[in-house]
Amino acid sequence: MTVNPRATKEITQAVHESFEHTPSPRLRRIMQSLVTHLHAFVTDVELTEDEWAKAIEILTATGHITDDKRQEFILWSDTLGVSMLVDALAHPAPDGATESTILGPFYVPGSPLRPLGSSMAEQEAGTPAHIFGQVRGLDGKPIAGAELDVWQNGDNRLYAVQDPDAPEFHLRGRFRTDDDGRFSFWAVRPVPYAIPDDGPVGKMLNATARHPWRAAHVHLVVKAPGYRSLTTHIFDAESDYLDSDTVFAVKESLCLSFTEHGADDPGRPEHVTGPWVSLDLPLVLAPSDGEDGVVTDRGRTH
Repeated sequence: MTVNPRATKEITQAVHESFEHTPSPRLRRIMQSLVTHLHAFVTDVELTEDEWAKAIEILTATGHITDDKRQEFILWSDTLGVSMLVDALAHPAPDGATESTILGPFYVPGSPLRPLGSSMAEQEAGTPAHIFGQVRGLDGKPIAGAELDVWQNGDNRLYAVQDPDAPEFHLRGRFRTDDDGRFSFWAVRPVPYAIPDDGPVGKMLNATARHPWRAAHVHLVVKAPGYRSLTTHIFDAESDYLDSDTVFAVKESLCLSFTEHGADDPGRPEHVTGPWVSLDLPLVLAPSDGEDGVVTDRGRTH
């Protein structure tokens, strides 16, 4: 049976017009555009009743598996590239500024403020990594008192919020730059890990022959008065999955090489007993445009 194009257009037009009196111009634009593109998608793929019913089942299952520690909707946003698209629209980086990337589902507010040079690892978690550098503005001037909120996974491929055996603040911490804008802390060399794939998103990845792996990285949110907040990752340039990160978050400028040191390296600190790595990390912030971003607790996943 041939579908009447006029009938489908009339349906779309009727729904589009139903939002015409929305008080908020922005909300009106969003809803009318959503209807236009959603109806166009349904028409383009000739979505069947069974397929639409299955889609509703998937959304229902997504809601059921989401709780205060697991946010499956964020995983949908990340794995479909929506999170990175929103980030690209919201945070165009001026030439010379450190590029941003997605927040991810494992951010937890309230990490402890740690002394410069201290370690975030509260138990064994992998190869020690000394990360140090300077926060500067586009003009090259150091930014004193900038805050770095840092978190990462350990060599068990888990974040502390996923691991019931890990201390609450393990591999999490905040650090403030000194008068010269410099910072220093100890982390561990990150390893690749798989996003939670035992739910609806995992079923999608499996059905479409996609993998759930993320390239090895460390998360940072950098904030300073008068500058745009920066949400970013630092990727290990030697990591697997840099060219196929399942949430599309890798940017070439964020892929950096760790320097490897042996246990007999004369620069080895006393608290390190074996091989370790180091990373000189320059961070450049753009001046604030008056609408500096605020990091919120988007929900956690485990």
